[in-house]
Amino acid sequence: MGMRAAIVVGATGLTGASLVKQLCENEEYNSVTVIARRKLDFVHPKLEVKIREFNRLEESDIEFANELYCCLGTTIKKAGSKEAFEKVDFEYPLYIASLAKKRGIPHMLVITAMGANENSAFYYNRVKGKLEHDLIELSLQRLSIIRPSLLVGNRDEFRFGEKSGEAVLKVAKPFLVGPLKRSRAIEASQVAKAMIVIALHGKKQPVTIYPSQELAVMDFPVVKEEGSSEDQLFNWDKRRSSDDMEKLNRDVVINRDKFKIEETVVDKDVHFKQRKKDDE
Repeated sequence: MGMRAAIVVGATGLTGASLVKQLCENEEYNSVTVIARRKLDFVHPKLEVKIREFNRLEESDIEFANELYCCLGTTIKKAGSKEAFEKVDFEYPLYIASLAKKRGIPHMLVITAMGANENSAFYYNRVKGKLEHDLIELSLQRLSIIRPSLLVGNRDEFRFGEKSGEAVLKVAKPFLVGPLKRSRAIEASQVAKAMIVIALHGKKQPVTIYPSQELAVMDFPVVKEEGSSEDQLFNWDKRRSSDDMEKLNRDVVINRDKFKIEETVVDKDVHFKQRKKDDE
């Protein structure tokens, strides 16, 4: 068993709940700490749950860990107002990141959104973009920004807007090819898996953005067997010819020379097995 420790905030949501279970089942981790406002239904020997109000968190509540996973997120309808929404989706993640920096946590992974842009005409995407901007300005040791499209899975609560969007995208999926493939809905459990893959095998650079189409195909490395060739483990020609991968290793300028953000998946010397896609 490994000796890694993880902290998860937002563990009661769709992606966060799946992430906690997968972390506890992963042999690389021997400690998983959840900071939440209520108890979890899930229990595990590796798991510790701290019941806290996010606006009252103190530095002492954040113990050292290898990774801090932030899955906080809500909707304006559920939050009750734009102000309450921004507390959950912007203020809390940024505050928790500042505490993590003080505690010396080397890597933060945070879920934003596919269309995150501080200059977006859409309020939701604008808030997510503002969060990304301020987290980058915080100069964390390592920041991985997770940008999924519409998340699907079995929620405890019913969200009419998301269910409607899920139904539309399911019908439209065969037509979402090329650049449009990034708009396909993605399973929350796959996003959770991708976050762990990134934590364990992702490229070690200050800031990396992972778009939804890359998250959708991430899986754990295949152990290279004796006599196996690289081509057998990974069909590089196929991957490189895909429209999804045309942005691999592309630099993204964030309005300042101080930061250089690369959209990449993993180190070049790590081999991954390709997940089967529905349209292949």
